Amino acid sequence: MLLDILRGGFDPIALIAGLFASVFVVFCTMPVHECAHAFVANKLGDGTARLSGRMTLNPMKHIDPIGALMIILVGFGYAKPVPVNPRNFKNPKTGMALTALAGPVSNLLMAAIFILLKNIVGLLPAANVLATALYLFFTYAAIINIGLAVFNLIPIPPLDGSRVLQLLIPSKYYYKFLQYERYIVLIVFALLFFGVLSRPLAYLETVIFNGLDYVIGYPFR
Repeated sequence: MLLDILRGGFDPIALIAGLFASVFVVFCTMPVHECAHAFVANKLGDGTARLSGRMTLNPMKHIDPIGALMIILVGFGYAKPVPVNPRNFKNPKTGMALTALAGPVSNLLMAAIFILLKNIVGLLPAANVLATALYLFFTYAAIINIGLAVFNLIPIPPLDGSRVLQLLIPSKYYYKFLQYERYIVLIVFALLFFGVLSRPLAYLETVIFNGLDYVIGYPFR
């Protein structure tokens, strides 16, 4: 996120708003993402995350240093995955998929809230520096949450999308796929670093943001 802001030219208000939004997401909305996983898993019969103390909004239970740094710098990242035991689900594949989807869905819901707040702040005079900073803060917070939802739905391990993928392909191929998890992660990080993957992700992020903003912001026009 901060790298994208700096590429657009040095704007101190935008930079500060982007930094605060990124840190806010790391400490306040990523815990919601992980807690959503734990909550849905618990509702479906697996209390592993709850018993491990991960069904909580305490950010210290969820923060991954590298994932947090990625969120601050590029707007895409991750937290510590909550432990899930699929054997506790009545239908392991469906249970894992629903548990996985809970995180990205929570990000989209939070993005919708931030877009609503952005539009409310947008009613204030544009010359107001505080209003401008708040407008940018809510905008960046919404963009990062959408980015996290999109990023986590990539169907590769250990991201949430890989749990959904197992519903679509035979188990023997899925578990074979998991054997290369370490290498896949390294390739994804390299593609993000060189901008190969970040561009299509940013495009999807923009499409979703504009769609939500069009619907939520309609009454404010």
